[in-house]
Amino acid sequence: MTVTEPAASSVEDAPRQSLSTAAARQLATTTKSVPQMQSITSRWLLRVLPWVQADGGVFRVNRRLTYTVGDGRVTFVSTGSDVRVIPAELGELPLLRGFADETVLSALADRFVQQTYQPGDVIVEFGHTSDQAFLIAHGKVSKIGPGQYGDETTLGVLANGDHFGDETLADPEDIWEYSVKAVTPCTVLVLSQRDFDEVYNASEALREHVALFRAGKLAPQNDFGEAAIDLASGHEGEPELPGTYVDYETSPREYELSVAQTVLRVHSRVADLYNKPMNQVEQQLRLTIEALRERQEHEMINNADFGLLNNAAVEQRIHTRSGPPTPDDLDDLLATVWKEPTVFLAHPRTIAAIGRECSARGVYPSNVDFFGQQVPSWRGVPILPCNKIGVSETRTSSVILLRAGEKNQGVVGLHQTGLPDEFEPGLSVRFMGINEKAIISYLVTTYYSAAVLVPDALGILENVEIGR
Repeated sequence: MTVTEPAASSVEDAPRQSLSTAAARQLATTTKSVPQMQSITSRWLLRVLPWVQADGGVFRVNRRLTYTVGDGRVTFVSTGSDVRVIPAELGELPLLRGFADETVLSALADRFVQQTYQPGDVIVEFGHTSDQAFLIAHGKVSKIGPGQYGDETTLGVLANGDHFGDETLADPEDIWEYSVKAVTPCTVLVLSQRDFDEVYNASEALREHVALFRAGKLAPQNDFGEAAIDLASGHEGEPELPGTYVDYETSPREYELSVAQTVLRVHSRVADLYNKPMNQVEQQLRLTIEALRERQEHEMINNADFGLLNNAAVEQRIHTRSGPPTPDDLDDLLATVWKEPTVFLAHPRTIAAIGRECSARGVYPSNVDFFGQQVPSWRGVPILPCNKIGVSETRTSSVILLRAGEKNQGVVGLHQTGLPDEFEPGLSVRFMGINEKAIISYLVTTYYSAAVLVPDALGILENVEIGR
């Protein structure tokens, strides 16, 4: 015999004594947020840079005449383990800057010999005859010179695309004024003095170019490569004073305003009926402008023509000493932009790596107040996050240091205000009409660029390892 006991009645089965919350919500007013967008960032670069009006859409940077001898980086092609330098890239070497004879450059490129070095290997040694030119295809090396009291001192770090020794080929009697040691496994291409002389003796054009190079090296110039201004000081009596003038570049750099545009489309039914509590057109426009501003900052960092990462002078690009961003590396970067630096810019993960390295050394950087916010700093210079600075697949990134302002001969943003249908400074929203499907269109446009007024206004710490 089976006895079935009645189940205890649940609370839900009991008759309600008041209105349920689910039913009550049907009569309540829902409070809504405006549309959110995760891609919106602080856009510190756009806030930090002073903006200069670029009438006519072009901004020309006039500078004193500089004797440019070429100090760019070279590019290579690889076939398996074999590495070759692209002949035209040899024009980045100081000795060959401006030399365009493709036949001669190809002959020189064919004479480079590939060599490999292990960490600690001495590539060249101080005091020995400098009869070779080196191109670093892969790896990192350290330049070491004699110190004041007989010890060694580090002169710098060179890495992928850098080079050394090419200028000495113009003078076979030169000696190495420094030593070079491999810091990591390195692949380099080497051109011997003998191979260079073979091409040199066979090419009249190369001989003429080298002669001009030697003459340019002897032209009076200051420590920055600018044409010297002759002055006299500390004299007594009535000596004959030197005469001088300030020469200018005859072909100064010009920055044209770039553009970011889109066509915003809103159906007239949406614009007419669904505007409470929020105006649909306004919200569509707000998020579109946010996206345009994000793209603007991305371009000002990464654009191949005017982006900061691509416009730093080679001598203003430095490498980390060991890989991760240490306090020593930040000090080295400050030494490149030492005249009133404004801010560091780095990817948030890079800032985290900086914090780890500082903590490992027992160094705890202080925060500073910047635009009303507490941000980390190094030596009193704010370190601001910028996710537009990329992180490579191998977990490396860059750190930017800049001096801002036209008065300080720094980095400035460029725009043009007073546009037709201007909605914000340098940004316009133009009504384009309503098509046969009752869709309203608006052309949203912003014009912008960035200019580096003098080379030492911008420095970059490259190939920073953030994954350790």
